[in-house]
Amino acid sequence: MQIRSVGIDLGKTTFHLVVLGDNGKVLLKRKFTQKQLITFTANLQSSLIGLEACSGAHFLGRALQEQGHDVKLIPAQFVKPFVKSNKNDFLDAEAIAEAVDRQNMRFVPIKTDDQLDLQALHRVRDRLIARRTSVINQLRAFLLERGMTFAKTPAKLKVAMPEILENADANLTPRMRNLVSLLWNEWKDIEQQIVAMNAEVEQIASADPACQRLRQIPGIGPLVATAIVAAIGNGAAFHKGREFASWLGLVPRQHSTGGKARLFGISKRGNRYLRKILVHGARSAVLRVKRERSPFGTWLDALELRAPINVVITAAANKLARIAWAVLSSGQEYRPATRAMPA
Repeated sequence: MQIRSVGIDLGKTTFHLVVLGDNGKVLLKRKFTQKQLITFTANLQSSLIGLEACSGAHFLGRALQEQGHDVKLIPAQFVKPFVKSNKNDFLDAEAIAEAVDRQNMRFVPIKTDDQLDLQALHRVRDRLIARRTSVINQLRAFLLERGMTFAKTPAKLKVAMPEILENADANLTPRMRNLVSLLWNEWKDIEQQIVAMNAEVEQIASADPACQRLRQIPGIGPLVATAIVAAIGNGAAFHKGREFASWLGLVPRQHSTGGKARLFGISKRGNRYLRKILVHGARSAVLRVKRERSPFGTWLDALELRAPINVVITAAANKLARIAWAVLSSGQEYRPATRAMPA
């Protein structure tokens, strides 16, 4: 049979496959387990195979590539318009097969094992930070009910915790003292895990050539550099830096019609975590960089005269994203501009 494209709807234990012929008609519909699917595709002629970019897609994509297939991952929101009428697994697979054949479709590069490891490291670290914040907030609430208040920063509470637990005159019942001690030990354990992960991120950033080039850019440290490499690799998924900044949601949301442009706040699409830490890096660059020595210090000074500080920080994050893409895609070192950049 002449195959035009293949769509596979991924699940945890079941996988639904639809094969489309040259005329766009459905040639085959099958339901498999993961092992059955890999066996079936190994005996299938080399084909264009589409998968939704979701959990498990990168593993299966690499397995199918090793079998000689042309595998492409599609963001789920770009598949949805191709789903006809009601929704089920076979209709989803058929929609994927339709979408993957579009010449102007946007695809997601298949990540390597190193990228997935680095991405997992960042996600675990982010979860631990959120958990640490939760523990601190719960401690503050319990102590506030006993009439004990502390300054806003966690450092003040951390310094006071040993004294609170050792002070027999503190307004704490034995049960509450045990609970506070339990939360204090949990806080210290989480802190040690975060410190260990920070050290691992620093080690990776110091050894990886791409991260080393990114760290030369003002406002990009080991955390941001490794997160960018984990997310986009060498940046081949984007044709220019503006596309990368748009994918991060650092460009205005647009709703234009009739030739009249209407722009709103930033779209906040794409990788939320990467956008967050990139904005923090830009904030550090905007507030702490020495403008007279910075390659875009003149641009920052001019922008601050006509925009609020948060707009300046977001614009700086947009610029850092575009510079980072240029460094990754070209494979060259960061070269600061020798002349003032236009405002």
